[in-house]
Amino acid sequence: MPLLILGFFALQIDRGNIGNAMTDFFMQEVGITQFEFNIGQQLLSTGIVLLEIPSNIILYRVGPTLWIGCQILAWGSVATFQAFIKGKGLGPYLATRLLLGLCEAGFIPAGLYTMTRWYKRSEISRRFSYYFIGNLFAGACSGLIAYGILHMRGIAGLSGWQWLFLGSSSLEGVFTILVGFIFIAFFPQSPANPRSLISGKTFRYFTERESAILQARVFKDDPTKLQPRQSVSWGEVKDTFTNWRILPHFLTTVLGMASAHAMGAYAPTLVISFGFGRLQSNAMMTIGAWILLVLNLLWGWLADKYSKRGLMVFLGVLGLWGFQLGNRLLITSPNRDLRFGILTMATAFQANWHAVNGAWLSLNAKSAGERSITMAIFVMGANIAGIAGSQIFQAHDAPVYRTGWTIIVALCSASLFMSIVANAQYWLLNKFQKRQGEERYKY
Repeated sequence: MPLLILGFFALQIDRGNIGNAMTDFFMQEVGITQFEFNIGQQLLSTGIVLLEIPSNIILYRVGPTLWIGCQILAWGSVATFQAFIKGKGLGPYLATRLLLGLCEAGFIPAGLYTMTRWYKRSEISRRFSYYFIGNLFAGACSGLIAYGILHMRGIAGLSGWQWLFLGSSSLEGVFTILVGFIFIAFFPQSPANPRSLISGKTFRYFTERESAILQARVFKDDPTKLQPRQSVSWGEVKDTFTNWRILPHFLTTVLGMASAHAMGAYAPTLVISFGFGRLQSNAMMTIGAWILLVLNLLWGWLADKYSKRGLMVFLGVLGLWGFQLGNRLLITSPNRDLRFGILTMATAFQANWHAVNGAWLSLNAKSAGERSITMAIFVMGANIAGIAGSQIFQAHDAPVYRTGWTIIVALCSASLFMSIVANAQYWLLNKFQKRQGEERYKY
C-alpha cells in the first residue's frame, strides 16, 4: 500500500505543476494561446484514455511489479523535458503533454485493481481512499512548493516556471524515477507469491501460513478472485462494455470530474482574478486540497463502516453541486474573501466521492478480468472528463467566466442526477434479485 501511494504522489507532482506554471507567464513565454494551452491539457487526457484498457490488459498478464514500475520510470523521464520548451511554440508543448499522458495511462486503474486482489470487499472503499492520499497530498503540497520555487524567477536567467519544471526534473523527476526503481525492487508480486523481484527466495513479506490466510479470507469473501488465468478474455471485455450497470457510475464520474479538471488547471488563476497576489494564489489554493484529503479519508471510512457507498457518492456530488452553484452566483460579487471561501470548498468536494465510486463499481464486478477492465473504464471516465473540462474556461470569457461557471453547474447537476440513477438501479435490481433468491448487489 505505501508503494502505491508513493507512486500516485509522484504522478500528481509531475502532472500538476502546469496549473502553477500558468501564474508565472507560462503561456506567453512558451508562445501559446489559452486555447492552445487547453488543447495540451486535452491531449494529456486523450493519451491516458487511449492506452487505459490496453495497459490494464498488459497488467493482468505481466503483473503489477514490473508494469507499474516501468510506467513510473517512463513518465518521470518525460516530465524531465518539460522545462526545455520555452520559446519552442505549440509543437513541443503538445508533444510533451501527449507523451506524458501515454506514459501515465493505466497507472491509476492498475493500482485500484491490484488492491482488490489483497483486500476484502468490505475493506475496499477505505483502501481506495488511502490510495488517493498520494494524489491529494501531492496536490496539497504542489501549491506550496510552487509558491517558493516561482520566487526564483530571474536566477540564472530562467523563468520561475522553468525552475518549477526543472524542480520536476532535477528533484521531483529524479525522485519519480527513484520511486520507479524502488517499486520494481520491493513491491510484492501477488498474495500467493509475496516476494519482491530482488528478494528471490531469501525474503517473503508473509510466511507461507500468513499468505494462505490472506488468500483464504479474500477468496472466501469473493470467490471470483480465485482465478488462475493470467489473461483477460475477449468475452470479459465484451461483457464489461455491454454491462449497462456501469453507465451511471461512468457518467457520474465524467460529468462530476469535468469541473475538477477545469479547476485543477485554473484555480490559481481564478484566485488572482479575485484580487489576490500572483504567487500568493498558489499557496492559497492548497487549503482546499488539504480539506479534500481529509474528506476523502472520511468518505472512504464511512462508506465501509456503514456499507453505504451509494449514499456517500450522492452526498459528495451534492456538496460539489452546491458549492459550484455558489461560485456561479458570486461571479460579480466584490467580496473576494467570500468567493475564495466558496472556491475552496468546491475544491474540497470536487473528488472526495471519487474513490468511493470506484470501490462501489469494483464490488459488483463478476470476475477478476471484468474487474480489471471495469477499473480501466472508470479511470477513463475521469480522463474523458479532463478532455471536456480543459476547454471550460476560455480567454474570451475571462475574468468573470460567466459561461464557464454556468457549464460547470450544468455538468454537476447532471452528475448529481446520475448518482441518483446509480443508487436507484441497484435498489430495483436487488428487489428482483431477492425474489429470485440470488446474491444482491452492493450499494
